[in-house]
Amino acid sequence: MPVHDWTRVDAGIFHPFHHAWITEIARALNRGVLPPAYYALPEQFASGLGPDVLTLHRPSGNGMPPTMEPPNGGVTLALAPPRVRLRMRSEANRYASKAKAVTIRHVSNHQVVAMVEIVSPGNKNNQNGLNAFVRKAHEALAAGIHLLFVDLFPPSSRDPQGIHRAVWGEDCGSDYALPEDKPLTCVSYVGGAGAEAFIELVAVGDVLPDMPLFLTPEVYVSVPLEITYQLAWEGLPEYWRDVLSSKPETRNEP
Repeated sequence: MPVHDWTRVDAGIFHPFHHAWITEIARALNRGVLPPAYYALPEQFASGLGPDVLTLHRPSGNGMPPTMEPPNGGVTLALAPPRVRLRMRSEANRYASKAKAVTIRHVSNHQVVAMVEIVSPGNKNNQNGLNAFVRKAHEALAAGIHLLFVDLFPPSSRDPQGIHRAVWGEDCGSDYALPEDKPLTCVSYVGGAGAEAFIELVAVGDVLPDMPLFLTPEVYVSVPLEITYQLAWEGLPEYWRDVLSSKPETRNEP
């Protein structure tokens, strides 16, 4: 299914789709994509990533939780690097209104190890919104949390080179530029001191790629963006599916 032009509808229409897609991604991850020691939850954040967000209360029981071990499952980065358009390594260790994301937690201590976030219009339609989004991303990466962002909205005057440049900043290098024919961004980040970015660029009409979601700096799983997008799309009211699927009206010039 091709990516739709979500700028054709109000943010209030994208909002329920956004929530449905987040839910479908969490379901897919919990149905066999994640190794057994990990689980995904759709969660809402009122502000940043405070201690109450990063750690859930462990179930009551005897003894201490098991020590966190390397994932039994997933793909090793060194053996099978993700097939993406661009890969960037950070030269420095500097590194989110209400937002819903998928958090990945490990059963040993129930801390967040990774997050999946679908960028919404509210993240980019004013400078405060963008600043808050970028600040949350920096906070997560500095805490060693791995990220996957999907931005289906074209660059604005506040992020003229897209969401990745807004987050990554000078580490993109002076020659980084979005191609005009691929203005939408899917980007995966490895958090912590060895931060890296794996970028795939898409356009309206493209099929979404599977994207890596890192569980450790060396191990990732592939998130099925396309099939989860389709499932969320099927739950959208038929009227709005027709609006988004129809050809844009053209104005006849005199």
